[in-house]
Amino acid sequence: MQKVLSVFGCFVLIFALCAGCSRTPQVEKKTFYAMNTTMEFTVYGSASLVDDAEALINSLEDELSVTKDTSEIAQINQNGSGTVTGSTADLMGKALAMCSRTNGTLDISVYPIVRAWGFTTGSYKVPSEEELTSLLPLVDYTNVQYDEVTGEVILPAGMEIDLGSIAKGYAGQQAAELLREKGVTSALLNLGGNVQTIGSKPDGGAWQIAVKNPHNKEPMMVVSVRDKAVVTSGGYERYFEQDGKTYWHIMDPKTGRPADSGLLAVTVIGEDGAVCDGLSTSLFVMGLEKAAALWAESSDFEAIFIAADGTVYITDGLKEDFSLLSDYADTTVQVITR
Repeated sequence: MQKVLSVFGCFVLIFALCAGCSRTPQVEKKTFYAMNTTMEFTVYGSASLVDDAEALINSLEDELSVTKDTSEIAQINQNGSGTVTGSTADLMGKALAMCSRTNGTLDISVYPIVRAWGFTTGSYKVPSEEELTSLLPLVDYTNVQYDEVTGEVILPAGMEIDLGSIAKGYAGQQAAELLREKGVTSALLNLGGNVQTIGSKPDGGAWQIAVKNPHNKEPMMVVSVRDKAVVTSGGYERYFEQDGKTYWHIMDPKTGRPADSGLLAVTVIGEDGAVCDGLSTSLFVMGLEKAAALWAESSDFEAIFIAADGTVYITDGLKEDFSLLSDYADTTVQVITR
């Protein structure tokens, strides 16, 4: 008997903001559903700005969704070729760059594998060996032909692509840029646990973002950020159980199966939301050693890793901006250095 578990909670808890201060500017808060998740935007500024940000998110979803038949990505998957424009073209270039940067641990062509496990439809199942064997040869982002000048995309026969692995991070970043252009200097955009901050809190303090313990979903640690994205990926975001075994949605493109890297959750902090989104997934897949090596050769992100044995690893740049909550004060924390 198959038992389906859905965890709509997110890895991120937004700590209470400064209240009761006479100088606090007007605040707008709005909760809405988009990109298959509940989003909550808190914007300090004039009226209607949060509505503008929501409208942008909805527009991007229409453009980027692989499941909307009218999107350029869906049309390319259906026809084997096509042209991307606007935000879709921008995201296509970013996604392929991330695939290359992570040596394929992020691969936009893994979509048929994810669908075979039921994570795109909700009809969860463990695919047969025969099905996985037939699909795996189609997973190789290097076979995607993309002309950045014309926007033309050509796929090998049977291949399908999906930009969803970095779409929420990209959407959060685009919404933040829109708000900044309209003069917003303080905002917190929570896209289902994919957080984008603008500036600092109205009182000048850093935003306090708490990452949850993957075992019990309780807040475990806090990271302080200003003008950054905080994105977490982990197995308990979306998963199902069958015959006493848990299967999560983060796939290893090389095996066609849920990633088994010894990590339970990865949080990435950086200025580029799309980069953080893509890295949180790919670092989870590659495991601690390779993830640490990628961080060591990079300069655009910091990371938190929660290992299966409960040990927490943080990159060196977070030492001054990281703390455990009191209930987890005895957790082993190791700092990764270059």
